[in-house]
Order: sequence, then C-alpha cells, then structure tokens
Amino acid sequence: MQIARVEGHVTSTVKHPSFQGWRLLICQPVDGAGLPSGGPVVAIDPYGAGLHETVIVSTDGAAARRAVDDNRSPVRHMIVGIVAPTPPRPSPHAPRPSSSSSQSPRPSLTN
Repeated sequence: MQIARVEGHVTSTVKHPSFQGWRLLICQPVDGAGLPSGGPVVAIDPYGAGLHETVIVSTDGAAARRAVDDNRSPVRHMIVGIVAPTPPRPSPHAPRPSSSSSQSPRPSLTN
C-alpha cells in the first residue's frame, strides 16, 4: 500500500473489457512530506476520489483482479481509501488566545 495524490484521470477509446465501468485515475505516490516519490501509477477507483485528493493505493494486483472479477485482467493498482484532510496544526510559537478573552465583558460602573 502507498499514499498517493490523484493527479488526473485516464480517457481511452479502447480498453480491456475488465475495466468497463471503472474509473481509471492517475495517482502520484507521495512521501510523508507530500512530495512525489517515484513515478505515477494508474489505479481503478471504486470510491469516486477527486482531483488532488490524497488516497491509499493498494499495489496488490491479485486483490485488484478480484475486484474487477477477472483473473486475467491487467489491473495492478486499486484505490482502497480516501485520506481525510487534516487541519493545519498551530505553530508552537504562535500566540495563544488568553483565557480572559473567552469570558463575558464586565459591566460598566459609570452612572
């Protein structure tokens, strides 16, 4: 399994019969920092991943062939999950809001 980013989709006028009904996506494997790692791969997509989404790609060709129900299929890669985006972590050096800002303001004492 590898983490990858969806970079595009494949369009073909002729394709192997086992690919009928499957979306074929171009997935660029990435490292832990999100930088490209190796060459892109074509994966079948049962989940509807979108452009630039981070996905988990299985490199188990036997599992992909079972998914398309054809032991002679040329399929090798299959998306097995979409990684949920995570919000950016605050910098440890960023100022933190003071606890007094969450309290309600004091009433005015002027008459």
